[in-house]
Amino acid sequence: MLMPTSSSHAPRERERLQHALETLLRLLSFYLVPLAIALLSLLALAFWSNQYRSVEGGPLALRVMAHADATLAPGQALAQVTGLPEVMARETRMSPDPLWFSMVADTQAGTVIEFPSRHMTEIACWDGATLRSLGSSTRSASSGAVAPLRAGFALTLTPAPGASAQAEGPERLLCRAVLIGPARLSATQWQPQELALAVQQFHRKSGLLDGGMIVLTLFVLTTALINRQALYVLLAGWLILNLRMGALSAGWDIQWLGQVVPDRWLLPSRALTIALYAISTLTLYQTLFRERLANTRYRTPLRVAEWCCLPLLVLSVILPYHIFLPIMWGFVAYGLLLMTLGLVNVMSQSHMRVAFWFAASFAVTMLSGLAEVIAAALGVRDLTGLVNSVTAALASSLLAALAVAEQMRQETEQRIAAQAELQHTYEAMPVGLFTLDLEGQFLSANPTMHRMLGADAAVIAGKNFQQFFADGVWGTLSTLVQEHPDAELRIEDRSGAHCFLVRATLARGKIEGVLQDTTEQHKATEQLRFMANNDALTKVYNRRGIERVFEQACFKPMTLAYLDLDRFKLINDLFGHLAGDEVLKQVCERIGAVLSGDQRIGRVGGDEFVIIMPETSIRVAALICRCLVGRIGNTPYRVGDKAFHVRGSIGLIEVQPGMQMKDAVSTADRACREAKSGHRDGLVVYERDSSAFIEREAELNLVERLSANDATACMVLEMQPIMSLKMPYDSMNFEVLLRMREADGTLLAAGPIIAAAEKSGRMGVIDRWVLSTTLSWIERNADMLVNTQFVCMNLSGASLNDERFIQDTIDILRRHREAASRLCMEITESVALHDLNNTRRFIDQVRNFGVKVALDDFGAGYTSFSYLKELPADILKIDGNFIVNMNAHPADVAIVEAIVKLAVNLGMKTIAEWAEDRATVQTLADIGVDYVQGFVIASSMAPDILLTVSSAAGFIVDEELNLLVGTLGTPGKAPVQTAAVDEAPVTGLH
Repeated sequence: MLMPTSSSHAPRERERLQHALETLLRLLSFYLVPLAIALLSLLALAFWSNQYRSVEGGPLALRVMAHADATLAPGQALAQVTGLPEVMARETRMSPDPLWFSMVADTQAGTVIEFPSRHMTEIACWDGATLRSLGSSTRSASSGAVAPLRAGFALTLTPAPGASAQAEGPERLLCRAVLIGPARLSATQWQPQELALAVQQFHRKSGLLDGGMIVLTLFVLTTALINRQALYVLLAGWLILNLRMGALSAGWDIQWLGQVVPDRWLLPSRALTIALYAISTLTLYQTLFRERLANTRYRTPLRVAEWCCLPLLVLSVILPYHIFLPIMWGFVAYGLLLMTLGLVNVMSQSHMRVAFWFAASFAVTMLSGLAEVIAAALGVRDLTGLVNSVTAALASSLLAALAVAEQMRQETEQRIAAQAELQHTYEAMPVGLFTLDLEGQFLSANPTMHRMLGADAAVIAGKNFQQFFADGVWGTLSTLVQEHPDAELRIEDRSGAHCFLVRATLARGKIEGVLQDTTEQHKATEQLRFMANNDALTKVYNRRGIERVFEQACFKPMTLAYLDLDRFKLINDLFGHLAGDEVLKQVCERIGAVLSGDQRIGRVGGDEFVIIMPETSIRVAALICRCLVGRIGNTPYRVGDKAFHVRGSIGLIEVQPGMQMKDAVSTADRACREAKSGHRDGLVVYERDSSAFIEREAELNLVERLSANDATACMVLEMQPIMSLKMPYDSMNFEVLLRMREADGTLLAAGPIIAAAEKSGRMGVIDRWVLSTTLSWIERNADMLVNTQFVCMNLSGASLNDERFIQDTIDILRRHREAASRLCMEITESVALHDLNNTRRFIDQVRNFGVKVALDDFGAGYTSFSYLKELPADILKIDGNFIVNMNAHPADVAIVEAIVKLAVNLGMKTIAEWAEDRATVQTLADIGVDYVQGFVIASSMAPDILLTVSSAAGFIVDEELNLLVGTLGTPGKAPVQTAAVDEAPVTGLH
């Protein structure tokens, strides 16, 4: 007797046997049973006898004519058709006219003559010999021996009343029928038994089609409801329409679910069914392949087809059936062609199984239609026993369903892949994702959320959101998600060391949120915000930051100080920028130690600072600034092993109400420059009523006037004579000076005008006006200027460096070519040397018109002598600082004498300006200066006064100077009288 080796061996054996049994049952049910059913079905269709196959009826020859006259009597019709040739069938070619036809049939009792056309709507028959009415019928009413049968109508032959059985035999019959649509009139004679089998087969096919399609439709609808897929609903509707199209093809559309369709609804329902089937087919096609065809050439034609759908639907309702059908055929042909080409394109590019199934469905439908055409042409009912309208409709529907199923399978696979990808993304997302209930309890969180909170999934589960973040966060977040669809909140953890941005929304009774760690971003943002308003080196406010401080304090009493470090550039140049930067830091530290309250400092330049002191009186602010000057300059700055002494100069102003910061800084800067120029304590204070504010306001008003379109409207010219020291009575040269007439009649000097014009960018406009007006005046008064060799006119640096001004100058000189030869343009040394090549080019251009060129303020710069040979000037105008009181400074005399000798060697003339006494004129004449200009000769005057004398010497009023001038050169004409110097009205200048 064998004993078990283990107590667990028997259970394991039973489990193995159970598993094997279940595998066998699944194999049998899933594979073997369906395969056996399929093989048996194929065997039955191929080899077994058809239970419902019947002998076909005998076709009858017809004599047919179409006649639209409704009053035509049967006798007249019979006479007309008698001579017509016999045909087996007659096509109506869409004609709605009634057809009269006769035939010879066996009148044996019980014989049935069928008229199988599904397009026949009514029929009436008569005995050809006696014209006795045999009956008539429509789809809704019948009388006599005529009644609807299958898709058409049937006439049951019976002996005439009183006729004997021997009278049975061939007999002529006359009928009148109305057919609507693409009808084919024919007649078939049946024996009662054979017809019964045919009718049975007809209803079997009809039931098979209806039942199969309805069951399939209900299955698809159920699937649509379960899966909530609109595509299934579309397919269900398409299947029902396909059922009706199959019924229409087979002639079964006269009933629906066993109920007879009313006669008046039959033709309209056919047109509507065809239109809806076409629209549904196109919609199904577009739903399946829209994305694939979006970038192909078929996109636009298919859109055109879609736009035709609604008009087609309307036409199916309002047009007669026989008129609507040709229109429908054209649309169907266009749509089928497009869809077929589109399917070929999709299959060739992507090899989609959906496209193959849909193409197979199309092929079955078209082959079925082609089979019906061939069958009709050959005069047989069905081309084969296996292919007919029923099997074609079922096969087409099944293939279309397979296409949709394949589409749904692909979408399901994509959805599963997307879900897997989403799950992977959820777990790998670099931000925290979480779900909370309405009480704040964690329902789920991704791994990143775990890391942010410093806890694993087991710890987070069941924890409250509030436990990980600062107090009050959960209450705020809960309120936000209730009030806003997309709530956003910046929060901190309980330690305050980390900052987070949480975005949350309320969805399906839960709070879905995203948590992002913004600690580094928060630090960077704060740093950027600080850098936007503060200087990167010194950490004090920058220009933008101090402007914001000014804007915030501008409604309060305020003082503003402008601080400039003296000789700070030397530290950078000698010891490098690192040393300079360290000094700047220490300067700001010392300033910060002095300031208090709302007083702020801002760095607005390399070594320039603005200090704003709100609600600080000018006296207190002055004390603070004196303290700052002392703190800055009294103690050296140590950088490494070096010590630097830095002194600061401060301009302090009292800011007026409504004053702009740029104006306040500009005025304080002016005060600072004044402090740098000579004040020992390094501080200049402008109080509210200081003249500096008045001058600043006047300057701003002047800038505004010059910015207007009529900037030169109040401009006038004055002229100051330039006397020759060689021939004082034979020359009348002068310099043109710009003036502006004020509203009270006073004249404003050129200095403020030029400064304001340069700030407003209008210097070019003024220089053009001066040039044009001067040349015009010279031309008008040429006869009175016979002793004038040159007329000096100053050019500003802004104009000389303006290419447009240079071109305009050339155009003006070209228009006044005669007067241009007397013009002498003065160019200051600093302007000339700014762009030496440009200056030389300008000089060459104006010299082509005979214009002379003078270098103004010669000797004031550091490089005059080294660059003099580069500039082809005609005159050197010696700087007035060497001329004023030159006899008291021998060095000035020596410098002027050197300039004169240099000019003589270079072939240039010299003009000495600012001559104010006779002794100066004597010295200038002794050292060989050619021309002299100054108040001792004459001040500037109106142009009309200048024309009252023939030489500049004629304006001299000093008798001693007159005696001196009389000894100079050989006068061509002694002065008769001294000209009046009172200002005369200026005329002809505009």
